[in-house]
Amino acid sequence: MNAIVQHAGSDTDLGSRILKVNHAGEHGAVNIYAGQIRMARLTAPHLLEELSAFRADERRHRALFWAELERRGRPRCRSYGLCGFGGYALGLITGLFGARAIAATTVAVERVVLRHLAHQLETLEGRDPAAVTAIAAILDEEREHHDTSAGHLHEDRFWSRLLSPVVSASTEAVIWLGMKL
Repeated sequence: MNAIVQHAGSDTDLGSRILKVNHAGEHGAVNIYAGQIRMARLTAPHLLEELSAFRADERRHRALFWAELERRGRPRCRSYGLCGFGGYALGLITGLFGARAIAATTVAVERVVLRHLAHQLETLEGRDPAAVTAIAAILDEEREHHDTSAGHLHEDRFWSRLLSPVVSASTEAVIWLGMKL
C-alpha cells in the first residue's frame, strides 16, 4: 500500500495511476473468469451462469475505469497485457480443479482487491473526486463476488489453504508492479 503514497505527484496524477492499475486489474479479472468459464464447462457446469455474471460485472468495471482514463487523456497501464495473460492462465488452471478451486481463487483475489479499494478510497478522498466516484462504483459488486464465492467454500479447507497464499501474493505483486510501471 505504500506504493500508492510513494508514487504520488499531484493528486490527479495519483488518482490516474491508481485508475490505470485498477483498469489493468479488471482486465485480469475478466480473463480469470474467461479461463474459469472455459474449464468449468467440464469441471463445474453449475457455476457457468454465476461466472458469466461475474465476468460481465468485471467488463463493466474495466469500461468504467477506461472511460475515466480516456477523459483524463491517460493511456492504459503497462501491466495491462500481463494482467490479461496471467489472469487467463490462472483461470484455466484453477478452473481445471473444479468449483471449490474456482471459488477459493475468487475469494483470495477479491479479499486483496477489496482491501486495496478501501485504501484507495481513503487515500483519494478529498483529493480526486472523479477517481473516488469510479472506485466506489465497483465496490458492492466486488464484495458480492467475494461473498458469493465464500459461500461455496463453507466446508472446504484444502483449496483455500492451497490457493489463498499463492493467489493473494500474486494479486499483491501485480498491483505493486502496476504502480511501479
